[in-house]
Amino acid sequence: MPEDLIKIALVGHTNTGKTSLLRTLTRDTGFGEVADSPGTTRHVEGARLRLEGRAVLEWFDTPGMEDSISLLEYLERLDRPGERLDGPARIRRFLETPEAHGRYEQEARVLAKMLDCDAALYVIDARDPVLGKHRDELAILAACGRPLLPVLNFVNAPAHRADEWRGAMARLGLHAVVEFDTVAPPLDGEQQLYAKLGVLLDRHAAALARLSGSLAAQRGARRGAAYEMLADLLIDAAALHVSSASDEAALTAASNRLREQVRQREQACVDALLALYNFRRSDFADDALPLQGERWGMDLFHPQALKDMGVQVGMGAAAGAMAGAAVDLFSAGLSLGTGMLIGAAAGGLWQGVEKLGKRMAGKLRGWREISVDDTVLRLLALRQRQLIEALERRGHAAREPLKLDRPDDEAWRNGPLPEALKEARSRPEWSALGERYEDSDRRKRVVGELAKTLANAPLPAA
Repeated sequence: MPEDLIKIALVGHTNTGKTSLLRTLTRDTGFGEVADSPGTTRHVEGARLRLEGRAVLEWFDTPGMEDSISLLEYLERLDRPGERLDGPARIRRFLETPEAHGRYEQEARVLAKMLDCDAALYVIDARDPVLGKHRDELAILAACGRPLLPVLNFVNAPAHRADEWRGAMARLGLHAVVEFDTVAPPLDGEQQLYAKLGVLLDRHAAALARLSGSLAAQRGARRGAAYEMLADLLIDAAALHVSSASDEAALTAASNRLREQVRQREQACVDALLALYNFRRSDFADDALPLQGERWGMDLFHPQALKDMGVQVGMGAAAGAMAGAAVDLFSAGLSLGTGMLIGAAAGGLWQGVEKLGKRMAGKLRGWREISVDDTVLRLLALRQRQLIEALERRGHAAREPLKLDRPDDEAWRNGPLPEALKEARSRPEWSALGERYEDSDRRKRVVGELAKTLANAPLPAA
């Protein structure tokens, strides 16, 4: 084992979120076991973080301390007359007693690991009141002679007591405190944690700073990759053209085929995003996947899904029955009939269909081309951007379903679509869903440019 490997223990009372914190810090939803019942972790588990292929930090998840009040009294009785042991020596003597393998076995595992580590994070459930048992825990842990950094968990809960805990820590001489909610951690939470660890572990400060910088770079790269996935989805959808004969049955079949292709492509993007952020379908409850339940369960082509996201579907001068038929072509059925749609177009209201979806029905005679409407592209962008930002802020200890509300994104609702999507309209070979797909250099450049637009720059107002 490398001599400069930094070893950090996570310690604290039972059920404060130690395992949850490690899941988030290691981005591993499968680390340990997380449950609402106390004392879920019964033994010490470890995980390593690597930098440039070399292990630089090792985390240790320890059992919760349950009987600190009586343990502190027992430690005080171990002193012999006239003997003055320092804290670590007293702890080592305790570890040699029968009680360390019996009544206090769980606490003994914690203290043995503390002595073996460079420092420890004292994980606190900020929703709990500060009690005497917590003070006794801290007195026992301090006796190990290792730097201790309190971490306030669950600070996003409405009734947290973070200020009360900060005051209690200050009175005990612990002035460096980190707030890190394991369910919804702050975007700079890791940087704050490693910076304060660097102050406590001066000898390792440079290594911790490099590790923090590497993790920040990984976060940036991950976000960039997520928006490239979204850009690729939008280009695939915008460039997709499905040809159809002009009769109603053929148009119905072609529109169904187009809808299903785009639905599956969006789901593939969701799956890829979950994998990128190291989440799995099995990590969620049955209704937790964004495309299952509530707004995200609404069919991508249903008019209500557009309305829920605030996307306008009005047809201006062509509003009314024909607009309803055009929307129905992209929704659950053809309640007003494609025959009516084609007849209305031939009767001089073609501009209404064109506004709903350019190239939606192609030429008035012969074969027609069906393509995805601009409003559906807007909906795709809004839904996937919302998912990406939710995953950015989701801790790997979270067990509740993702709650995605209507995003505050007026630019994508009402602004002009990016030039990249307009160009993709005329490039059917750019859609991986089509039969003539070509992943050209120009397509790759356009995807990269669109990804940057999606991630960084709001669209100008219309």
